[in-house]
Amino acid sequence: MLFFLILGGVGVLIGFYLLLLSLMNIFPKWIAIPFLLVCLTFCIHLLNERHRFKGFKGPRY
Repeated sequence: MLFFLILGGVGVLIGFYLLLLSLMNIFPKWIAIPFLLVCLTFCIHLLNERHRFKGFKGPRY
């Protein structure tokens, strides 16, 4: 889990860097913007998934 959070954080940093390069017309925007969006969505999904209610443990019959 921690590995994926670190991987997502690095992905967001790379995506932000590519977005800055695309704003300076060095890198294409059509690659940088979706990449950053996917990385942010991945990180937010990982952070929200940890606190999900798993249900009550009922009696075993």
